[in-house]
Amino acid sequence: MKEKLLNIFKETLEVSDIDENVSQSNCEAWDSIKHLNLIIAIEGEFGISLEPEEMEKMVDFGAALKIVEGK
Repeated sequence: MKEKLLNIFKETLEVSDIDENVSQSNCEAWDSIKHLNLIIAIEGEFGISLEPEEMEKMVDFGAALKIVEGK
């Protein structure tokens, strides 16, 4: 699951050299539009629906992984 999620981040943010430490604060490509695209890609790939509170908490890869694993 971790590798699949990391690939979603790479494809959606269009940055190939990111790792599990990627966050909104250290990735210039991660803007509000890319954030929405990330959410759509994650929901589609894993067949889940994210609540608005979860979307807000998804500020880095670790938080996203925790949320997806919790679903």
